Amino acid sequence: MNPDQYKFLYDILDSINTIETYIADVKSLAEYKGDLKTIDAVERRLAIIGEALWKADKIENLDSITNKSKIIGLRHILVHDYDLIDDEAIWTICKKYLPILKQEVGSILPKK
Repeated sequence: MNPDQYKFLYDILDSINTIETYIADVKSLAEYKGDLKTIDAVERRLAIIGEALWKADKIENLDSITNKSKIIGLRHILVHDYDLIDDEAIWTICKKYLPILKQEVGSILPKK
């Protein structure tokens, strides 16, 4: 695997781990919606994930990543169409889909 692709995949894992710490003490969607700093921080990290996945996929196709195009598309929404962001969708992504992405990226990277 290309060293740059490794870097981007590790950036994805780092951002997922960071999001997990940001929302670790957030118990509900309502609590999430009430915390603008956490919303901003999570959205920034999701944008990084989308950009890193796009760059890694350009180096070598990552067909093993489920919802790859949706993840990359979310980055576009976060950066360019911010008025379309739905806090409930972001919360669901964090709780339901980031663990899947974490597992998929982890399975691509060599074990330490």
